[in-house]
Amino acid sequence: MVRLEKDWKHPLHHAILFRLNSEQRSILKWVSGQPPRQQPDQLVVEEPLEIQVETRPISVTMRTPGHDEELAAGFLLTEGLISRRDQIAKITPFPRNPTGNAINLFLSPDVSIDFAKLTRHVFASSSCGLCGAATIDAVHKTFATVEGNSASIAAKEVLALPRKLRKEQNAFHLTGGLHAAGLFSLRGDPIVIREDVGRHNAVDKVLGHALFNNLLPLDSTVLVVSGRASFEIMQKALAGKIPIIIAVSAPSSLAVDFAEKSGQTLVAFTRDDRFNVYSHPQRVTFD
Repeated sequence: MVRLEKDWKHPLHHAILFRLNSEQRSILKWVSGQPPRQQPDQLVVEEPLEIQVETRPISVTMRTPGHDEELAAGFLLTEGLISRRDQIAKITPFPRNPTGNAINLFLSPDVSIDFAKLTRHVFASSSCGLCGAATIDAVHKTFATVEGNSASIAAKEVLALPRKLRKEQNAFHLTGGLHAAGLFSLRGDPIVIREDVGRHNAVDKVLGHALFNNLLPLDSTVLVVSGRASFEIMQKALAGKIPIIIAVSAPSSLAVDFAEKSGQTLVAFTRDDRFNVYSHPQRVTFD
């Protein structure tokens, strides 16, 4: 297995991720009142990753290269196939081409693989025709609600967390094209921050990191996402037992329904000096 980078703030780590996350292209830039000019521009890298279990393909996701092991492990966690680090026996990345776009996970013998539990195809997009109350009930058969969790966070810290997340979005500052997910303590201390072209991939990477570092359950943490809060984001947070989710942008109606039924506190439109609490507001304290 490739060694996991634990010090995500290390300058060398960022330099390596920059090479994975972005590439330079020559563009023609025009500004009104000025002649067009050629100049370099950094683009976010987007490549497919095929995730396999015991050599069987189970998903292909478009992602930003980097932390692929965390992404794959987080995906299995949020799909309900595993719940502990020791259930993964081996992870083998292998190239289909020079960029390397496949990863194979082998599970321990005591893990019973139920491929019917794979649900990514059910709610992978907002156009899903099966999403609704029945889908929420199906998820709760795999992941218990966090109803009764007593975690709380101060309103002033809610406002501070998106700024803390943005400060660490190094690839976003370079390209302007990446989402981010960050796991924080209830006091606002960063635990891990990951970036990816896909919101759900960034969350999977965060949860994969937590799995590899034996941080589960995450029942005293906060998940912060740089974009909107979707049903899938909420489901993944529930897989990690995260009670509080903060989004910079809007939530979907299904995300709010899911949060309400799952016992999760969902905060969205968190920017400047305001935010909206859409479910279980008892976890946000106003002093």
